[in-house]
Amino acid sequence: MSELSPIRISFLLFPNVTQLDLTGPAQVLSRLGNATIDLIAATRDPVPTDAGFALLPTATFADAAQPDILCVPGGFGTQDAMEDEATMAWVRQAAAGATWVTSVCTGSLLLGAAGLLKGYRATSHWASHRHLAAFGAVPVHERVVFDRNRVTGGGVTAGIDFGLALTAAIRGEDHARLVQLSLEYDPAPPFDSGSPERADAATRERYAAMAAKSAPDRDARTQAAADRLARES
Repeated sequence: MSELSPIRISFLLFPNVTQLDLTGPAQVLSRLGNATIDLIAATRDPVPTDAGFALLPTATFADAAQPDILCVPGGFGTQDAMEDEATMAWVRQAAAGATWVTSVCTGSLLLGAAGLLKGYRATSHWASHRHLAAFGAVPVHERVVFDRNRVTGGGVTAGIDFGLALTAAIRGEDHARLVQLSLEYDPAPPFDSGSPERADAATRERYAAMAAKSAPDRDARTQAAADRLARES
């Protein structure tokens, strides 16, 4: 077997990121073979996640190497990241030289705010999916969406599916199947409430209340980011 070509994957890291948006696909993509994973943040200080623990950056915006794959996770910190000029500048810079420009969950909104999804089919977490069009994207209700070199995953756990699909695109389906087996990725959830179409009304109401409490201004700030992009275009 010929040696696998090297590949560098950079994940954006920002406060209140949903860690599984990052760690799920990172675990999968780390098994691409000959792969290097970087966690990129403004500084090398530990970055708090929404799970109550921090992740340690491996590089900063100033010294990060150019990635082959840029991946932007989501989470309740997405709006702050959209409003941070240094973060957005690095995302645009990294995307310009990347072979693949990707996201998981509401990370697609951050890509959109950077002007990187105009005219591209894309997906996001179901609760934020409606915002994609405001950034010029073409919203698609699928778990993983490929459009040229843009690849977007749905909410949180879709990051694992995203990682496997991207692995297949890069290393081939046989390699991706091997990765899936090695991770024993054989989901059999104890409940059937993983989408708004299948969750009961009471569960949907509890989710809405939780989201409103955690990020009461999320919709307004996302629209403001879309308005900024329109003015800059």
